[in-house]
Amino acid sequence: MLRTEIEKALAVLKDGGVILYPTDTVWGLGCDATNEQAAAKINAIKGRAEDKSFIVLLDTDAKIQSYVTEVPDVAYDLIEYAENPLTLVFPGAKNLAKNVINADGSVGIRIARHEFCQQLIQRFRKPITSTSANVSGAATPGFFDEISEEIKVAVDYVIDWEQELKISKKPSTIMKLAPGGQFSFIRR
Repeated sequence: MLRTEIEKALAVLKDGGVILYPTDTVWGLGCDATNEQAAAKINAIKGRAEDKSFIVLLDTDAKIQSYVTEVPDVAYDLIEYAENPLTLVFPGAKNLAKNVINADGSVGIRIARHEFCQQLIQRFRKPITSTSANVSGAATPGFFDEISEEIKVAVDYVIDWEQELKISKKPSTIMKLAPGGQFSFIRR
């Protein structure tokens, strides 16, 4: 079943579509992070500002250097020792859709530690976006049943995996990294 859902998700992502999918944090809206039109679709679905950046998911930290100009060594340590999902905001984003990148040129990247996400990203061979599955300004849903019908009908595909789980998950911790390796918390 997991394999079937990954195949369906791949087809949607390759076609520039938007998926509603489970992650290691909350359910997310995802698309090809290199596709500007796909990212614009997510903004339209959420009713959010066009200038708001996205978190980008990768399956391994070895790929970070493909999407940021400089990766401080401390980033690898933070990722390795993080006990909870961790998003690192790096300066100098590259090779991503311009509307995925923050106005200051930074991008938030999380290494997904979730079976579905890892397999999907590995097969897709590109990063995918992750933003909470809610209308902008509304509460972040803790699990699938809390996601509004408005969101569910607006996406191109809803992943049929882990929908029955009632474990409420939290958004990731977000830390901002400076080129020299200094870091600060944005969200704990």
